[in-house]
Amino acid sequence: MAFSEQAQKAYLGFQQAFGDTEGVRVFFAPGRVNLIGEHTDYNGGHVFPCAISFGIYAAVRKRADRKLRFLSANFPQVGIAESSLDELVPSADGKWINYPMGVIWAFERAGEILHRPEVGSLKLNEGMDISIYGDIPSGAGLSSSAAMEVLIGTILRELYGFSMLSNQDLALIGQYSENEFNGMKCGIMDQFASAMGKEGCAIFLDTNTMVYEYAPIDMKGMKLMITNTKKKHQLVDSEYNLRRQQCAEAIRQLQTVCPDKKALGEFSIEEFEAVKNVITDPVVLKRAKHAVYENQRTIEAVAALKVGDLVRFGKLMNESHVSLRDDYETSCEEADILAEEAWKMPGVLGSRITGGGFGGCTVSIVREETVPEFIEKIGAIYLEKVGHDADFYELEISGGPRELVP
Repeated sequence: MAFSEQAQKAYLGFQQAFGDTEGVRVFFAPGRVNLIGEHTDYNGGHVFPCAISFGIYAAVRKRADRKLRFLSANFPQVGIAESSLDELVPSADGKWINYPMGVIWAFERAGEILHRPEVGSLKLNEGMDISIYGDIPSGAGLSSSAAMEVLIGTILRELYGFSMLSNQDLALIGQYSENEFNGMKCGIMDQFASAMGKEGCAIFLDTNTMVYEYAPIDMKGMKLMITNTKKKHQLVDSEYNLRRQQCAEAIRQLQTVCPDKKALGEFSIEEFEAVKNVITDPVVLKRAKHAVYENQRTIEAVAALKVGDLVRFGKLMNESHVSLRDDYETSCEEADILAEEAWKMPGVLGSRITGGGFGGCTVSIVREETVPEFIEKIGAIYLEKVGHDADFYELEISGGPRELVP
């Protein structure tokens, strides 16, 4: 059995860049799509993501020295980027290699990150050569950065003997690296979905307690469709971090009357409505309203899914998009067009922007027999209104990170 086409691209990239492939091992980590529960993970709320079949592949081999050599098989013309285990600092022009570098840096702080002193500092004494290939659409908001972090964490665990780390540990280390090394103050959802993915299931995660359960996705004659606006989102350079600051300010003000509450996700809608007037800034109030209502929507949506009520699940998806558009203001014109046009189609139960926002993709529940019409009609309207095509993918739910064997 040969490698898949995508894994083979990483493998051949390694061969062309670094020579022989003796001792090379190949790994994969998936991207994710979030069905509902957006911008709730850093607010102590619930999320409902799943790992997807798109992801990032790596062909890798340890070195005998401390050198780190990186190649993107997507862009081989750029050449090999070199660094060292002695140079684990973010580089302004390092671009994508800051993500693997950040994970290596975070491993040295693993015991602190995981609150497990016995783990200590997981330092590497030998570098690596690594060729990366990704098939996650660029800028689509399907968490290529989290997939990269989980991939590198998996590689470090397997190549360097850090077997004490679980997949959940890898998610926490990956999040820390993105927060502190790359400056993106994301929540835990993306890394958790990639690290803990299970085929056929989404993950219902309470980010306040880290309690989770797998929920089988039975669409009963429906399909989950991802539609890519092809508008790339730039989260670090956007207002994502500002949203987190605004939510922190909201909880600070709410704690003046509810000192026992530590996060917006701890409020019921009734509790929030009773005390929301202590939030003095109307914009901050809107951000807090989204976080509270979206958390409750997510809980209700998963309950609806469990009893097979896809109609209710779809309506909650629509409400989620409206809240992201109007209260959290992380949607964009392109995603609004896709979602709002999807709502008009009889064969669509729900549609919403997914991911951090400011571009990226929508996710929709579409009756199986109307999928061709959905692609044709929505595609035509989008082309007319925006001036370029959208891309459509049928969602395939994947398992988590793994080593690939030919």
